This record gives sequence, C-alpha cells and structure tokens, in this order.
Amino acid sequence: MSLRFWRRVRVAPGVTMNLSKRGGSLSFGPRGAKYTMGTSGRRGTVSLPGTGLFYTVRGRSGGSRRRSTQPEQPKVDPAHRLNLSFFQRLFTPANERALVEGLKAMVAESEDEALEQFEQGRELADAHWLAGILRLKRRHFEDARAHLGYCLRNISSLGKHLEKYGVVPTTSLAITPEVTAHVQPRKRGTLLALAEIDQARGDLAAARNWLETLQQDYPDDPVVMLSLAEVMLECDADPKSAAQAIVGMTADVENETPVHAALLLYKGRTLRELGLDDAAFRTLTVAFRRKKDRDPELLRAIRYERALAYEAAGRHSRARSELEAIYAEAPDYEDVARRLGL
Repeated sequence: MSLRFWRRVRVAPGVTMNLSKRGGSLSFGPRGAKYTMGTSGRRGTVSLPGTGLFYTVRGRSGGSRRRSTQPEQPKVDPAHRLNLSFFQRLFTPANERALVEGLKAMVAESEDEALEQFEQGRELADAHWLAGILRLKRRHFEDARAHLGYCLRNISSLGKHLEKYGVVPTTSLAITPEVTAHVQPRKRGTLLALAEIDQARGDLAAARNWLETLQQDYPDDPVVMLSLAEVMLECDADPKSAAQAIVGMTADVENETPVHAALLLYKGRTLRELGLDDAAFRTLTVAFRRKKDRDPELLRAIRYERALAYEAAGRHSRARSELEAIYAEAPDYEDVARRLGL
C-alpha cells in the first residue's frame, strides 16, 4: 500500500496540471478518463465518476523510439500553497494547522512527523483519514480502525479541509492480487480501507459487512464487487452459498475495463468450483477477449483458469494448448510445468 499526494491546478475544461514532488505532469480528457504525460511516463487513468476510486494502466515505452525533444517540465514544490503566513496562523485553528504541517511533512517524505501532526488534528475528519491510512500502512490495525471509524461518523466533513488547500491524497489498496484500487478520502475509500483492515486482521465477517454495506449504496461498482468476491471466496463457512452469491452478483458484468476483466476471472473461477465448467470457460473467454491495456499477469491468470475449466470439462487438448501458451511466456507460472509433464 502506498500513499501519495498531488495538487491539481485547473488549466482549462478537462485539463489539469498535476504538481507532485517528482515534477509536473499534464492531464487531459473528460472527467473519469485522463491521459497523463509527465516525468514518470504515460499512463491511462480510468475512474468511476463520483466515487473517488480509480486505477491506472501504464503505457510501455518502446526502446526503439527517439527520445522526446520537448523541454523537461520545471520542478514544482507542492508544499508552496501549504505555507501559512504569520497572520493566517493567528486565525487558523490548531487542528487545521496540524493538518497542514502533516501534509507538508508528507511532501517532504517525513512520514513519522506527518503521522504525529495528523494525530494532533483530533477534530478534523481529514486528519483522521490520513492518520488511519498511515496506521494501516504500518499494520497498526486497531489504531487505523479507530481513525477511519471517526471518519465514517463525520462523513459529511470528510475532504473539506483538504479541498480548501487543493490537496488530493490518494492511497493504493490491493483489492486482489490482480487489481489495485486508488482511493481518496470519501465514503467508498474509507469503507474499502476498513474492509482491508478487517481482512488483514482475519475478521472476514466484519470485512464482508463493510463491503455489503458499500454494495447496497453502489450495487454496480466493479471495485466493490471484486473486493466482496475475494472476501466471499475466503470464507469457509458455506462455500457453495458464497459461490452462488458471487455468480448472482456478477450476472450482468461485461468486459469493459481491467477491473471488469478481473471480476470475470473470479466469476469464472467460481463457476468452475460449482462444477459448471462450460459456463466457466465461456466466461473466461469473454474476460480474455480484450487484451489492450490489460496487465500480462491478469491475462495469464485468466488463461490459466480457462485451462483448468477445459481440463475439468474433459477438453484436454484445449487445456494443454492453453498451458503451453502460458509456459512459453512464463515457465515458472503456478503448476503449469507439472501439468504439462515437464
């Protein structure tokens, strides 16, 4: 899990300048879909509008391409706007000053100082959210849970002070081994983080409750469905009931984005565990159909599950063909070599 900050400056409709410690970058595109060019290369960003959730797919830099002749963008210090003048300090509440000092410490990569400052901003939901994320990063689960619980109880004020200073904090949560979601201080991000905490603590029932609460508000959110499917598959109490719930939840899912492809992977795996092998490889074939902007590891996982579905259905030649294709790319992947008799 990582935590990063940037400050966005609006340049024109659909265009923003992202200012981070590593330098500037220019984003353009409609809300919910951005393409970023900056010092870290190019990446496509797809978000779920109004949720604070998004994920990124980085572009590959071809070795044969010529180096860009465009001048390097100037380095910009994102802490500049966070510097409070003497007179501002006289009228700024202590809690808010602590939040600002914590943000400046994060930009300076002084995480210990940042955490100390955030935990002094006791009455600000934004300070609690940032402290909770840092505690989660350090695996201090009880402290993290307490901070994020405060945010839920004060959800109406969450994000307001960060918005005042033009700061967008984003944390990365590994939803599954294939997909990482980037969340911000909103209700969805908070509930996903709480689910992550309880899952790490081994309290899968509590994690499932958070996610089911979130799904009631946003039933079509693929990130929430994906996280809930993973937790359901980990629960051993009634695996058949959990599998049936996952199939029902994903009944109308199509292969629109990498997140949807990962969700179809879980659906296919679940169908196979229910003994519905034909349905499983049909689902996995849909998931494998689109390869552009798909992570190779995700595609490999889909292909491997499809091979297992073919094998279970008695279609051994098709299963072997899939396994051979995986072996040619990654000979150490899972138990492919053993299944091929190598």
